[in-house]
Amino acid sequence: MKLSVVIPAYNEEESIPHTLRTLYQTLAKHGIPHEICVTNDNSKDNTAGVLEALKAEIPTLVYYTNPGPNGFGYAVRYGLERFTGDCVAVFMADMSDDPEDLVRYYNKMLETDTDAVFGSRWIKGGKVIDYPEVKKYINRVANLIVRVLMGIKYNDTTNAFKLYKRETIEGVKPFLSPHFNLTIELPLKAIVRGYTYEVVPNSWTNRKYGESKLKIKEMGSRYFFILMYCLIEKFFARGDFNKKSTAKPAKAVSR
Repeated sequence: MKLSVVIPAYNEEESIPHTLRTLYQTLAKHGIPHEICVTNDNSKDNTAGVLEALKAEIPTLVYYTNPGPNGFGYAVRYGLERFTGDCVAVFMADMSDDPEDLVRYYNKMLETDTDAVFGSRWIKGGKVIDYPEVKKYINRVANLIVRVLMGIKYNDTTNAFKLYKRETIEGVKPFLSPHFNLTIELPLKAIVRGYTYEVVPNSWTNRKYGESKLKIKEMGSRYFFILMYCLIEKFFARGDFNKKSTAKPAKAVSR
């Protein structure tokens, strides 16, 4: 099963060399057939030049430049429309995600034939390193709201780092979110539409270079919009968008 890794990148010239080298070395070490798909989101620094140089070093690297509209969600969507693998993960350019966790996601999908694999930093085995306290508080409150309103047990919906089968990605289209609210749109639509998923612990490490692109004050209403959309679909869409009847009931299993 070929794995695609979609990485949105905006002004990441300092972070992305280490991220891509470590990711490639890890996937190659484990013998995982893959491609690394970077969307340069019309960066203002030398991200494009760095990616072009890395192509000679990393044979599985492909990159695109998104001319616009720009934004995290648009950049991820650009990659999700172009990947060629049987499954696809969203991975951060700043190395906040651990490539070894991605290997665990991939193996879990192979073992269980599940439609998606979600990580959680907040279950046994998960961890966060240098996580800002204010951001952590907002994260836990936001995830609690999602859990209560959607009636789910999964506790890390807002983390973008997840793995989906190609069929799952096709099944949650059309995409609505232009910004970071895409991080909850993808898993919530998958859950509401009856796709199966497994949950495994993962880690998160704060970036070493640059600054986070997430502006919390700007995102509240956008997250709320997507949450309300998924809630309305869950109770009123009458299964019109659900996975075909051959699907197993959606489940979540924590390890």
